[in-house]
Amino acid sequence: MSGAALGLEIVFVFFLALFLLHRYGDFKKQHRLVIIGTLLAWYLCFLIVFILPLDVSTTIYNRCKHAAANSSPTENSNITGFHATATPVPSQHPCFKPWSYIPDGIMPIFWRVVYWTSQFLTWILLPFMQSYARSGGFSITGKIKTALIENAIYYGTYLLIFGAFLIYVAVNPHLHLEWNQLQTIGIAAANTWGLFLLVLLLGYGLVEIPRSYWNGAKRGYLLMKTYFKAAKLMTEKADAEETLEDVMEEVRKVNESIKYNHPLRKCVDTILKKCPTEYQEKMGRNMDDYEDFDEKHNTYPSEKSLVKLHKQVIYSVQRHRRTQVQWQILLEQAFYLEDVAKNETSATRQFVHTFQSPEPENKFLQYFYNPTVEWYWECLLRPWFYRILAVVLSIFSVIVVWSECTFFSTTPVLSLFAVFIQLAEKTYNYIYIEIACFLSIFFLSICVYSTVFRIRVFNYYYLASHHQTDAYSLLFSGMLFCRLTPPLCLNFLGLTHMDSSISHQNTQPTAYTSIMGSMKVLSFIADGFYIYYPMLVVILCIATYFSLGTRCLNLLGFQQFMGDNDMTSDLVDEGKELIRREKRKRQRQEEGENRRREWKERYGQNREDSTRNRNVHVDPKESNLSDISTNRSSKYTRANNRTERDRIELLQDVEPLDFNAETFTDDPLESEPGRYQPGGRYLSMSHSRIFDDV
Repeated sequence: MSGAALGLEIVFVFFLALFLLHRYGDFKKQHRLVIIGTLLAWYLCFLIVFILPLDVSTTIYNRCKHAAANSSPTENSNITGFHATATPVPSQHPCFKPWSYIPDGIMPIFWRVVYWTSQFLTWILLPFMQSYARSGGFSITGKIKTALIENAIYYGTYLLIFGAFLIYVAVNPHLHLEWNQLQTIGIAAANTWGLFLLVLLLGYGLVEIPRSYWNGAKRGYLLMKTYFKAAKLMTEKADAEETLEDVMEEVRKVNESIKYNHPLRKCVDTILKKCPTEYQEKMGRNMDDYEDFDEKHNTYPSEKSLVKLHKQVIYSVQRHRRTQVQWQILLEQAFYLEDVAKNETSATRQFVHTFQSPEPENKFLQYFYNPTVEWYWECLLRPWFYRILAVVLSIFSVIVVWSECTFFSTTPVLSLFAVFIQLAEKTYNYIYIEIACFLSIFFLSICVYSTVFRIRVFNYYYLASHHQTDAYSLLFSGMLFCRLTPPLCLNFLGLTHMDSSISHQNTQPTAYTSIMGSMKVLSFIADGFYIYYPMLVVILCIATYFSLGTRCLNLLGFQQFMGDNDMTSDLVDEGKELIRREKRKRQRQEEGENRRREWKERYGQNREDSTRNRNVHVDPKESNLSDISTNRSSKYTRANNRTERDRIELLQDVEPLDFNAETFTDDPLESEPGRYQPGGRYLSMSHSRIFDDV
């Protein structure tokens, strides 16, 4: 099994990252380089989280093996009459090789490749790709130029921070600049920035995740919050539609002014391809008009203005599509929560849906998850499951907060994570060590990463599910993951006292900390910032518990869901009315479809039989007469046969009467202008003034 666990986790993490990226990104519409860059960033970060427990167990085994080699009994001690006084640890607890043992020399190379690749992505490649994806340029050269200009200040800030650390090391007489020290300075600068953001996100996630599950057990709370989201999303949806209309109006003006023989026509065609299909059909009429622009002194837009317009089109179309999809998803969620509220008082204990799911249900899943099982789960078991899960997560949060405030204490050991790992290390229970490490770092990662998925910076950064995340947000999330994961892992190793710079013990370090170098080069960071700054997580947890950030945003005019606020109540009422209106609209649509289906099933076959019988029993001598007077006979036949007319009106829409026509007929079906007559003419052509409508 040597190295097999490492290979299995590498494959598993790849498919996990691919699944999450498929949920948020769109493989068909987004650029391949964006998908590959984001997938690589997510994959490397998840890989560090999953492989680090294996590194811990391998390091503990290596420590045991090293201790056994150093504490071996002396040979031929009976000659001097003394026996060996050493009490080797392996004699009591033999150092057996763990099932997930990774051979020597593999982990340092593995961590070095993973770490420096992620750092190259987050500091150089992904910011460049982010600016490249948002650029409205029409050529590769133009997009590269725009990306370099936008990232000039970005890269300059990093060089300034690195230069400050470099000056500190150069001025310090006790330190000498070497390549390893320069490497450590760069790692310390990156980890300092990541730890600053890590504590902010961790303090929010430690409180918000347990509270979200506790509130998830409250049906009334979820329904009110859904109504609140509906009101806000409708405002955003209307704003997105209005913005799209304005941008499409500008595109229409540009499309009409620049004809196909203009040098900038290729740029206009590129913009038109990014527009929705219905707008392309409307604006495609004037694309073939010729104009000699050299002879006329018309004002044409410049290429710079077209680049700006192209960027606006990409943003407005993406935002409009995202709001449309999110509105449909929110409607389904609201309808389902209303169904749960109605079924809670059901005496039959059968879950009844107001609307059937548009997607076909899986027969295998439908057999086990029948209406009875669904009622027990949704109405009885699910609330209690969420409450128990919220309590368990709250206990984990308390353990993390306590350990963050006490992990620097080594005598006595106060960090609970370190206590658990050291107890397992005494018995060399590698399975327990790996499970404890995995659960600990997995919970920390969930608290941090879930906050990354939840936060929203206006409309510039927003991770939306169901393939509605734009390229800019995907790349930005990859940058955040790559910057947060290394300090997260170092913080976890500090909580478990596996980092020698924290435990101050002369023991063999893990392979992960070995590539980070000795932080003693920057002592004010290793002994100050890394130890005392994580204590601020207590203040952030208290602020999150009392919703101070939400209240501040609400005071600034950003509507946030707060139960004791008049604005929240107004938005809840507005959202409730919007959901009710959409529900009535969908019910009318389903009722109309059911009526049309019933009438078609009831009268469709009878109509076909009657038509077939008339064609069979027609006298050949009367056929010529019917051809001559088709209009007259059909008119009187339909006027007398009311049943046939009702069937026609039910099966197809009747156009309005033409009150301006010269002749008025009793049957509106016969008076439609432009309807083809058996005589081979159109009604509009039968009048003498055939060009009146032109």
